[in-house]
Amino acid sequence: MITPEKTGRREFVGTLTKASLLVTVPGLQPQKNRPPVAQPVTVGQVMDLILKTIPNAPFPKTVDTLKSGTADQKVTGIVSTMFATMEVIEKAAQLGANFIIVHEPTFYNHADETDWLKNDEVFRKKFALLEKHGIAVWRFHDYWHSHRPDGIRMGVVTALGWEKFMDEKNPRILTLPAPSSLKQIVSHAKEKLGIATMRIVGDPAQPCRRILLMPGASGGRSHIQGIQEEKPDLILCGEISEWETAEYVRDARQQGQPLSLGILGHIMSEAPGMQWLVPWLQPKVPGLKITYIDSKNPFTYL
Repeated sequence: MITPEKTGRREFVGTLTKASLLVTVPGLQPQKNRPPVAQPVTVGQVMDLILKTIPNAPFPKTVDTLKSGTADQKVTGIVSTMFATMEVIEKAAQLGANFIIVHEPTFYNHADETDWLKNDEVFRKKFALLEKHGIAVWRFHDYWHSHRPDGIRMGVVTALGWEKFMDEKNPRILTLPAPSSLKQIVSHAKEKLGIATMRIVGDPAQPCRRILLMPGASGGRSHIQGIQEEKPDLILCGEISEWETAEYVRDARQQGQPLSLGILGHIMSEAPGMQWLVPWLQPKVPGLKITYIDSKNPFTYL
């Protein structure tokens, strides 16, 4: 088990077992209509199984490391979520699941460094809760975005019901069959993704057909370069710095360009990708139950 004092110096688990994932009784062929008998699977074996689907994995440098638990512990169940919140940890334990796969950090910074938190009460209580229930937490961020197709993007597109509008050669571009107003598109996104409010830059009546979809927080330069390359009517992104993308779109509009911006929010733009992980991963580990738990948006709006 990783201790709080050591969690700030985690290195990528480079010694993942290379054993094949066993899902049937050795030496026996499954009979007709007889389900295979699952064998114990470790955290490391599940991780290794996933990495085999990711181009160029394992990466020499990544934030996708174990944040608690060990690679050799036997998996009793898997939970997929955006954040391993206190509530998610408790729900996982209630389900009998001891492996949580998250997309975002567990300990409040991108690299999950914890040396600076070792005396912090909030950190220590959260880590103690993970230890109490014997739960392993693995971040699945860099690898999930590197999957082809990007697992997060596919989850969002599927939740929006826009799979058939995706450009196969350029999946970040969605072309609607007919123009819709910015207001209609925003209303659709709010309904399908469970978003309470959205910020926009643009005219709600502007017709939009070509959409640049960039969930998460790829940054203002990435957004602007995407706009330059794709010439969209609308960019739908997850998160922005207010002095970057929004200001670029505002200047473009004042110069006469029919360009709009819709901000979905980081969490709400990526959570569907962790929900999509469940049907993607379940056939690969048929003996394990995988459950998506919504870690929810922490914000309320006054």
